[in-house]
Amino acid sequence: MEAAARVIARRGVRGLRVEELAAEAGVSTALIYYHFKDRAGILRRTLEFINDRAGSYTTERAPDGAPLDPRQELEQTLLLELQDDDTVRENSTAWGELRASAIFEPHLREDLAKATLVWVQEIADLLGRVRPMATAAALAVAAERLTALVEGLSMRWLSGILPLEHARELVLDAVEAELERLGRR
Repeated sequence: MEAAARVIARRGVRGLRVEELAAEAGVSTALIYYHFKDRAGILRRTLEFINDRAGSYTTERAPDGAPLDPRQELEQTLLLELQDDDTVRENSTAWGELRASAIFEPHLREDLAKATLVWVQEIADLLGRVRPMATAAALAVAAERLTALVEGLSMRWLSGILPLEHARELVLDAVEAELERLGRR
């Protein structure tokens, strides 16, 4: 799965060749087809892998660190999507490639929609811990805005359009604005 994420990050979904994936993973092409059946299976499993890997680094906390309050937890979860780390770069790039290819490959849309919904729900839950009196609908909308912003900023940062620190500042500003909006309702 790591090899698939690397190849997709480097070549994009349209550039994914099973032979190249097999070489990157150090296995035979037949073994790839045995485990994944077809290209769609490779893409589906890679998306699951990318989501699981993102979940591990966005929930990672220092074992000796002080517990975070709900707002710090929210901010850190979003900011960990924007860090100068090879795994994060690869994950974010592969996610962007999978998302962009769903325009042309409709079979990816449902899996991407589910993965995005899970992320939005996680952020809505964190927002709800900060603003427990906000309605579920308001939390969902705020989470949708924040996750979309992080995705867009990630692509800008990865493509060199935006410095990482500025992208992170924009996320913190957006969190402040969303919490303020939720507090007024």
